[in-house]
Amino acid sequence: MADWIAAIILGIVEGLTEFIPVSSTGHLLLTQKLLGLTDPRWASFVVLIQLGAILAVVALYFARLWKVLVTLPTDPQSRHFAISIAVAFIPSVFAGVFLYDFITEVLFDVEGSLAVTVICTTLILGGFGLLALERFAPAPTEDNAMTVSWKRSLGIGLFQCLSVIPGVSRSGATISGALVLGLDKRAAAEFSFFLAIPTMVAASGWDIVQSGASIDTDFAWIIALGFVISFAVGWVVVKAMVDFVARHGFAPFAWWRIVVGVIGLGLVWAGIA
Repeated sequence: MADWIAAIILGIVEGLTEFIPVSSTGHLLLTQKLLGLTDPRWASFVVLIQLGAILAVVALYFARLWKVLVTLPTDPQSRHFAISIAVAFIPSVFAGVFLYDFITEVLFDVEGSLAVTVICTTLILGGFGLLALERFAPAPTEDNAMTVSWKRSLGIGLFQCLSVIPGVSRSGATISGALVLGLDKRAAAEFSFFLAIPTMVAASGWDIVQSGASIDTDFAWIIALGFVISFAVGWVVVKAMVDFVARHGFAPFAWWRIVVGVIGLGLVWAGIA
């Protein structure tokens, strides 16, 4: 398969899955495995195109984010929101730095069956977890993603650390943590969007530092193509996500995770994946 076709496919997968709790990384790695993309540069591709989807969040929430930025010196609510995101972000920094080698060399090793088994297992477990939260989550006491307390923010950040395991889902972990800690579904989804911005920018920057030298100019345009596709698809998904969750909850995503996980494990056991 031509690299540009693979880039388009992976860009679509990233844009579709980054902001819904089904694990974009898990889906990207499974797709990478199915397409037979074993070149080490694709590992960096998978990380870097996530910036395209993150840019979609920045674009769609630009007015709100810009207001926070320009009023930081004068508005206590803006400072509270900025600090809340920073507090939620800090735990993942330590997890990413200290576990980077293990994550990239073991859990992201798409050539072996261990990574696929881990992804599919966590997809299934996370799916049942979301179903449980739909039924047993505590009654929400917070409906505004901009006013989440620092204590709750730290808790959500600790939940996000679980997403270093492919298949757990960064958005799934943060949304689950937010629901457990009393946010309603809309606020949980929006807080997850906002937290994705520093998290994914940092993850991509760290990957460039660690492996940027292996990305040659011939492959750079492939990454740029995936970036643009993930931005466009991510824009559509983010725009529709909050209203969809408010109407239907997270059960459809939970069942999707379970189905994909079961199919993936079946392929592993059959010796295909």
